[in-house]
Amino acid sequence: MIRLEGITKSFGSLQVLKGIDLQIEKGEVVSIVGPSGAGKTTLLQIMGTLDTPDAGRVQIGGTDVLALKEKPLSAFRNQHIGFVFQFHQLLPEFTAIENVMIPAFIAGRSRTDAFDAAKELLAMMGLSDRAEHKPNELSGGEKQRVAVARALINHPDVILADEPSGSLDSKNKAELHQLFFDLRDRLGQTFVIVTHDEGLATLTDRTIHMKDGVISG
Repeated sequence: MIRLEGITKSFGSLQVLKGIDLQIEKGEVVSIVGPSGAGKTTLLQIMGTLDTPDAGRVQIGGTDVLALKEKPLSAFRNQHIGFVFQFHQLLPEFTAIENVMIPAFIAGRSRTDAFDAAKELLAMMGLSDRAEHKPNELSGGEKQRVAVARALINHPDVILADEPSGSLDSKNKAELHQLFFDLRDRLGQTFVIVTHDEGLATLTDRTIHMKDGVISG
């Protein structure tokens, strides 16, 4: 479902990725682990079309995303890729349900459709009673579950998560990790997760180890 071939990336004289070949299947929960500076986040950003490689191919669902111009690429990203970041990146002036609705609005869905979908997703996250609360009224775990709902609203092919539990306590961390597997089982959702959490990595279907810009095993 996701295929990367020969991905290289340099920043100035520093080569961060040195020829990455990787394939992710639909419904897989895959973790990417390795020391700081291994190239994990850069690889995730290229997979998510937020950055472009110096060389190589990126295919998502059969689409050669590097061949897309800026506007079609933005539309593709909005409709096919969901993102979960370490610090949730919710907009503070909007409620939980409004934050979840935003990608649906960008995709051109009606307010009614977006509201109904966001309400259903927040219920799935156990957050129905928090829908009208703003981020500063939510706990860290609740914010991250809102972020997961937002990532899901356009039924993406894949959710890319960068250290999604890195700022959570152990209880919320365990609940978030379980949520990923519940969503895979319930929705067939694909996840690619960059993490330093060895506990999460051992739970995933496959762990990709990176070191010095290459996949090491």
